[in-house]
Amino acid sequence: MSHKTNAVRLLDTAKVNYELREYEVDDHDVSAEHVALSLGLLPETLYKTLVLKGNIDPYIVAVIPGNAQLDLKKIAKASGNKNCEMLPMKDLLAVTGYIRGGCSPIGMKKLFPTFIEEAAQLETEISVSAGKRGLQIILNPNDLATMTKAIWSDLISI
Repeated sequence: MSHKTNAVRLLDTAKVNYELREYEVDDHDVSAEHVALSLGLLPETLYKTLVLKGNIDPYIVAVIPGNAQLDLKKIAKASGNKNCEMLPMKDLLAVTGYIRGGCSPIGMKKLFPTFIEEAAQLETEISVSAGKRGLQIILNPNDLATMTKAIWSDLISI
């Protein structure tokens, strides 16, 4: 398995410390909780990448804990949009260059406005997709924010 995804190449170029972890892909369950369990990580430290469409911004990226639900009103407010909706799954590859279950916030086709759940700042490391199914990047959340030019925001439903 080649580990040189766009995300990994960009981290290497920026000389960011990270760890890659492989897991067995289950095509019937690509949920963040399942991936966290497969890797022995706490679900709240494995972050999923969600891509949305806004009424002002065509595409917005939200990075939230795997065990949380995105609050659409909160992401709309954080991004300065009146409303946001999830990007249809059929458009994900064309927009980001990544597939469902392998969408990394790092190394998308373009740098979209990115928002990371503010709770990530409390962790020393979090995990995000490395850009392909079966591979996760574990890194410092501040490095992730720097790489994606992200804004810390309250994004999840309580």
